[in-house]
Amino acid sequence: MTMPSWRDWLFSIKTFISAMLALYIAFAAGLPRPYWAMTAVYVVANPISEATVSKAFDRVLGTLLGAAGAVILVPLLVNAPELLMLAIALWAGAFLYIALHDRTPRNYPYLLAGYTLPLIVLPTVNAPETIFDVAVARSEEIIVGIIVAAVINTVLFPTSIGPLLKASISRWLDDASSWAQEILLSRETKPDTALVRQRLAADISPLTTLVSQLSGSAGSRDAKGHAQELKGRLLLLLPILSSIADRLHALRLELKELPPDLDEATKQIAAWLKTSPDPASDQIPDELRNSLRRLEPAIGDEALWPRLVRSSLIARLSELIDLWQDCLTLQDQIAQGAKAKNQRLMLRHRPIIGREQHYDRGLLLLSVGSTVMATFIAGLAWISSGWSNGANGVAFVAIACCFFGGLDRPAPFMRKMLIWSVVAYSLTGVYLFAILPRISDFELIVFMLAPPLLLAAAFTSRPELSLISLLLTTGLSGDLALQGRYSADFISYAESGIAIVAGIIFAEAWTLLTRPFGAEFAARRLIRAGWADLAELASGVRVLDHAALNSRTLDRLVQLVPRLASDKSSTLTFVDALAELRTGYNIITLQRNRRVLPVDARETLDSIFLGVAELFRKRFIDRERVSPPANLLNNDIDRTLWAVLSSARGQIRQTSLDALVGLRRSLFPLANGPVDSNSENSGSGAFDPLTITAE
Repeated sequence: MTMPSWRDWLFSIKTFISAMLALYIAFAAGLPRPYWAMTAVYVVANPISEATVSKAFDRVLGTLLGAAGAVILVPLLVNAPELLMLAIALWAGAFLYIALHDRTPRNYPYLLAGYTLPLIVLPTVNAPETIFDVAVARSEEIIVGIIVAAVINTVLFPTSIGPLLKASISRWLDDASSWAQEILLSRETKPDTALVRQRLAADISPLTTLVSQLSGSAGSRDAKGHAQELKGRLLLLLPILSSIADRLHALRLELKELPPDLDEATKQIAAWLKTSPDPASDQIPDELRNSLRRLEPAIGDEALWPRLVRSSLIARLSELIDLWQDCLTLQDQIAQGAKAKNQRLMLRHRPIIGREQHYDRGLLLLSVGSTVMATFIAGLAWISSGWSNGANGVAFVAIACCFFGGLDRPAPFMRKMLIWSVVAYSLTGVYLFAILPRISDFELIVFMLAPPLLLAAAFTSRPELSLISLLLTTGLSGDLALQGRYSADFISYAESGIAIVAGIIFAEAWTLLTRPFGAEFAARRLIRAGWADLAELASGVRVLDHAALNSRTLDRLVQLVPRLASDKSSTLTFVDALAELRTGYNIITLQRNRRVLPVDARETLDSIFLGVAELFRKRFIDRERVSPPANLLNNDIDRTLWAVLSSARGQIRQTSLDALVGLRRSLFPLANGPVDSNSENSGSGAFDPLTITAE
């Protein structure tokens, strides 16, 4: 393990200064529990200044919600402890349910509100007349810490989110460029998308987190709109690249190798993607578009199916150029910051990414139900025992279940919470009974607290150590319970520690009992949800446009890929969510065009919709990837191709053919092209429906 960098130490020093200043202000103001101000600093501390400010406001909201709930519930139910415990458990579960519907840091106030109420209510339940004063004092103490942390982190050597956002965008574009070059230059392109490439969708998550925090800074707020526009186009790149890989595979399947002119065009596009020039002065995209227009196959040059695939490939390559040019333009706007505020954007492609997301209501309710029952049962056990210090244990049950409720396997993280909470509490004991009794000055307290707090906070920026850092800093600062005078009692200290340990152990044991599933269980549910969506889409039960389909499918992919990557023994190696997304695109296009297609094409289209719906419904029911039936290829898709070619006209025919080519390829990627039943040689010119011009 490498030691923290100078930036990590700078952040740790700033946070320590904030914590000590908040503690001093709380002492000076005569607040009853000044240590909460110090603890609040470490809870909201983040190496990024904007994230600290954003989290500070969220913590104020969450604390006020929890305090308000405490003031309302205790007077109403103080004489019915079991009902009060049920109300506390339901409160925690309700706010956890709300929080799980937002997978960005913006869910923090709801998580906080969920476990703040038991932290306020349970220790004071034997003195209900003090609940209002306790809630107000708790809010004041936390707000003091939050304000100090936000001000210090903003004024003293602030670390802007801008460079991190730019670096995240640059890394993602580099990865996408690498995949695009791999597709365009490789002669062995496969029809399916490797899991490592589908992971690009999951790599959008850090960017999403950064974008959600942009509004916390006046200097970065203007970039938020550009970043959201860019995110939509980045996600849209994935199915476009997958489609290009598929069409190249189809051409190689039919022609053995690409035609020289098309091969040269793909090399030129790959070279342009690699250079990433200045979008304002770059003329290459226009040249590439013009060269692609000249590549449209002439009648009789090659067989009908390769011409259809080639035409579809050229359309996708044009989309890729437009999207990539937009990405470079938006990346440049974000890099320029305020300088680009009044510049007019010239974007070529509309980002068809909607707001719909996928939520597994079953797993959400399981997580919430587990949290509610764990808190309630622990509360009943505490009430039955009559053990006053047991309130801390119940509170930690609620904290652990809320904090890790959104994970597939919360138990390992609860175990880590147990271990490092014990470490922090043991260190607290050393301070309480060996160091603090010999100290009477605030300056000496600061000096003695500096070593552990500075060291622990220096590891906050490392994802693998951030939880440990949080547990150590908040555990030590909170468990010391620094007040106006020294009043530590070993029996009370020991009982509180036992209660905390018992609460976390109970939460872990309960979670192992009620949620023994791993990542593969959740991944299978995500895959089956995609199949159910496609079955409903094809049958007409669910009406989606391209934006909604994009949003739901890519959101599922963002959730699915990390789960597959975390489980090395997973049997779900067949997953190609991008191919299924292309299937959905094509179904939507054909459903939209059906109204204006000729009667014979409409009849065969209905057979396609029925066959696709039955296929994905069977996959959903059987819980496995069933192969599509041969009659869907020969009797439905190919018949519809010839019907559209023979009788449709204009743009409707072109988009329908493109969708049919895409649907055929996504469902039957290894099948050879269709045989024209109307002609022995569709490429000879004896019968070629492509010669029919638009009316």
